[in-house]
Amino acid sequence: MIIFKEQKKLKKHLTKLNNRIIGFVPTMGALHKGHMSLIKKSTKSCNITICSIYVNPTQFNNTDDLLNYPRTIKDDIKILEENKCDILYYPEDNDLYKKNEKYVEYRFNGIELCLEGKYRPGHFNGVATIVEKLLNIINPQKIFLGEKDLQQLMIIKNLVMQKNILTEVIGCPTIREENGLAKSSRNQHLSKIDREHCGVIYKQLINFKNLYKKMNLNELKSQIITSITNGNKIKIEYLELVNLDTFESVEAYHKNIKYAVCIAVTISNVRLIDNIIL
Repeated sequence: MIIFKEQKKLKKHLTKLNNRIIGFVPTMGALHKGHMSLIKKSTKSCNITICSIYVNPTQFNNTDDLLNYPRTIKDDIKILEENKCDILYYPEDNDLYKKNEKYVEYRFNGIELCLEGKYRPGHFNGVATIVEKLLNIINPQKIFLGEKDLQQLMIIKNLVMQKNILTEVIGCPTIREENGLAKSSRNQHLSKIDREHCGVIYKQLINFKNLYKKMNLNELKSQIITSITNGNKIKIEYLELVNLDTFESVEAYHKNIKYAVCIAVTISNVRLIDNIIL
């Protein structure tokens, strides 16, 4: 695996890869099996797989969250090598941002304003800003993203269409712990007991999936929230049934609309998100 810390050197190297299909997996590091599932999908369908590791400051609206985000670069490099990643782009801030540069303000048909956009103001502007920069540097034919960050996946699909970027956006299934907890870099901050308690989240999302066509949605949401929070330290930030195309929350089920149920929780000051596409 070749490691680049400067986009200028990476771009020069990429000019030598004529007619190669490039797959790209953007990450913030602290790699786990969810990331590796994306790397494996890329290596199977592309000639060259590039992973980026960059903790992007413009997508954090909480300074403590940025400072506390896990950074495990030595372990990450070993994992990428074991999984046959070809190139790692691991830049410093000044390789991607000018001094005092802020995020670009985008409009994504309202998707950026709800759920994560509501609770983390500016978050998706930061995400779109860095992804646009990375896509312009690498110019991959394919980008692989996890469905665990479903709203982010929809934002990036919108970004690519708006900017006429010739990259196929491929969503990949969420990888989970044995108890159903979605794999996340933030899981490193959870105690063993907290991890065990968080198994209830996926269990209740499955319960939601089985009942949302049969029950009043407000009653169902109340039931699910009670089941998740009962007897542990989990606090619900949101639980919403959303239209998969618009990400707007809906009050009642209708046929012929694609849905997802999305949730955000905190436990011991660790924030987790999850979803199921229905």
